[in-house]
Amino acid sequence: MFVKPVKQCHSVLHELFFGLNPCGCKRIFHAWLLRFSTLFLMDKGEMASPAYNQSGKQTKKKTSYTLKLTGEQMDKLSKALEGRGWPTREVPYARHAFNGDGVRVVAYESGKLVVQGGKTEDFVSNILEAEVTGEFLLGYEEVNNPEWFDPHAGLDESGKGDLFGPVVSACVVADGDMVRKWMEAGIRDSKTITDGAIVKMAKQIKETQGVVVKTAYSGMPKYNELYDKFGQNLNKLLAWLHGRALLDALEVRQPKWGLLDQFSKQPLVQQYVKDSSFDLQMRTKAEEDPVVAAASIIARATWLEQMKKLEELSGRTLPKGSGAQAKQAARELFKQLGEERMGEFCKLHFKTAYEAMGKTPPAKKAWNPNWRRK
Repeated sequence: MFVKPVKQCHSVLHELFFGLNPCGCKRIFHAWLLRFSTLFLMDKGEMASPAYNQSGKQTKKKTSYTLKLTGEQMDKLSKALEGRGWPTREVPYARHAFNGDGVRVVAYESGKLVVQGGKTEDFVSNILEAEVTGEFLLGYEEVNNPEWFDPHAGLDESGKGDLFGPVVSACVVADGDMVRKWMEAGIRDSKTITDGAIVKMAKQIKETQGVVVKTAYSGMPKYNELYDKFGQNLNKLLAWLHGRALLDALEVRQPKWGLLDQFSKQPLVQQYVKDSSFDLQMRTKAEEDPVVAAASIIARATWLEQMKKLEELSGRTLPKGSGAQAKQAARELFKQLGEERMGEFCKLHFKTAYEAMGKTPPAKKAWNPNWRRK
């Protein structure tokens, strides 16, 4: 049976959708085309080429995908994959982890599902959505989350939980075409990406035409000084850094709203926004928004750059996080350089820093709800 080539089908479908409803079908058309691009056969019986984006160019197949699942959904997915004979593997903090044909699947205890590999789209469409969630999301991003493609700012930070290195805030302002390109490139929350990939993705984000990228951070001696200045409260200091990055970005481009990955129940960052018409929203898991995800990548890449400088200065490897390896490295650094230079590398207020120097950590201060920026 002869079927028209996919480009001609694309044209016919475009005419059909827009002819029936010229005002409301654009997003649905492109989502439908992305999801069912392989329905059409070429005249030689070969599968059709990938879907086209809104610019008429072929989209790259997704090689990564993340989704929030309930505990029941994670267990349901596990049974589905065990029934297929997929081998399991051990992954830190994972509830389930499997290796399949062309895809790796990890369901973390937090509920985050990470899918990676060349057959990611097939897995999501044929197993995850069809058998587990019953909700079809892949390819429908512009239908389900149209706000992702509106001009807006995204903010996120990196280094907050690391003993070594500064806290970095990043703000990214972007819109539709930028977001589409980033999603095709697999740009997502930096916590699910290797350091090498983060550096490459950060370069791609910065080189995107029209994007606004701003960061705020300080050297370690200044960081420790600022921590004391802000009442020894890390959230207050982080809010100030977010405020600096956001205000710098808004001087270049002024969207109507922005989204912040929530780190406090208090509206600490909002008090730094000078423009009352700008709506700064905050919520947990905000990195699901591609612009916030881009900000998380910029923040992490910047933190990695600063860590590299600190390692060169100290002449040793400085572990990430604040666990046993970081504590041991801090102890060795303390023996090598002495207490007077520890502030050049460590967040001195961390319990780990006190323990590495043989000191007793002070009791935590209670939150003061009446605190205001002076």
